[in-house]
Amino acid sequence: MWGETNTVSSTVVTNSTPPTANAPVLPNSNNDICKVGIGGAVQNNVLGIATGVLVDDELCQLLKLSRSQYAFGMKVSAVAILCQDPRVWDSMTDAGTPCPVRGLIGAEAASYWENNPHEIPEGSRYKTGYVKANKPEQKEFDDAQNLAMFKTFFLITTGLLLF
Repeated sequence: MWGETNTVSSTVVTNSTPPTANAPVLPNSNNDICKVGIGGAVQNNVLGIATGVLVDDELCQLLKLSRSQYAFGMKVSAVAILCQDPRVWDSMTDAGTPCPVRGLIGAEAASYWENNPHEIPEGSRYKTGYVKANKPEQKEFDDAQNLAMFKTFFLITTGLLLF
């Protein structure tokens, strides 16, 4: 009696992919909200990370505020709000109509901006020119200061010669 043994071995491989990290959806279906949704995700075969954030759109906010002011009849206020953006400030200056400031318009506003260049919005291409033009000139010594400096140097040199 001869016995036959038949051994069958098999390996089963399953093709299952790991779960995927999905970035959260940040819908913005209302155009009256000045926010932008930004999301992102990273996945490898062990770990996945997803995140999302809402970012304020400052230019959108300025435009909405300006439109509201204009609708209420506050035209100068509407322009003043937009002038917080350096591009608008530059274009108003290019057009020869300086941005209103502290209730001043026209030539009075232009004079204010010349005297207060530190209040020009950051990023304006005119700011450095206004700041340079507004720097006080270095003065020479007056006669009293020259006399005091001469006396000081005289005392120092004679004192050194005596010792």
